Amino acid sequence: MVVGMVRPHKILIVVTGSPPPAVAAAHGDYATIMAAAVGSAWTGGYDSIDLRSERPRNDSATAAVIITGSSASLPDHEPWMAEATAWLAEIVRRGTPTLGVCFGHQLLAQALGGAVALNPKGREMGTVAIERLEPCVLFQGLNRHFTANACHTDTVTRLPVGAEVFARSETDPHQCVRFAERCYGVQFHPEIDGWTMRAFVDARADQLHAEGLDPVAIKHQARDTPSGHQIMGNFVKHVVALEGHEAHLA
Repeated sequence: MVVGMVRPHKILIVVTGSPPPAVAAAHGDYATIMAAAVGSAWTGGYDSIDLRSERPRNDSATAAVIITGSSASLPDHEPWMAEATAWLAEIVRRGTPTLGVCFGHQLLAQALGGAVALNPKGREMGTVAIERLEPCVLFQGLNRHFTANACHTDTVTRLPVGAEVFARSETDPHQCVRFAERCYGVQFHPEIDGWTMRAFVDARADQLHAEGLDPVAIKHQARDTPSGHQIMGNFVKHVVALEGHEAHLA
């Protein structure tokens, strides 16, 4: 089904990191993985930009922005991060539909006036239980309690003014945040399946051991989380394709 006039608008996937080598070999880079997670909900095409090596750009043909995860840490204040936050703040100000995932979620929080720091509860790793707190368009069709795959040590410690929290977990109180009318962030990884989660655990096994965590146990409980792809589809159907915004929908 096509809503409105069909124009060559694309979803811009903003790359901020690289997956472990085993994941990249099996599934491609983060831009490819994100596009696969959206699946048939979007047929309008994609573009990508890697903020670690490319200058941010404004493009009137951008239908939406999705920001990937990363092993980078905002508290490290790498030079590219300052330019990225200024650019994203402008993207959100213009009302471009935006979704940040994990590091992308944190990047949005910082760009809009919040704060990010090391999670005092420690690393969140593996398939985790998520509790939806309020109705949210991203969670349409999901139960109040669902599972998602997560991999992060930092967390949003202070929300931007006006932000609303829609989900939490035992380790992180800000699993889903609406930062603006058409801007959302999720701390978990809706794009990651069980195999990919286990590959992430293998890649970080030494770090997990050093932090007192059991990578074998985390791998054993890692599962596919079908709700993740549903969330990505909901972003396209209910945030990108609002009335008056041209979009390509399946």
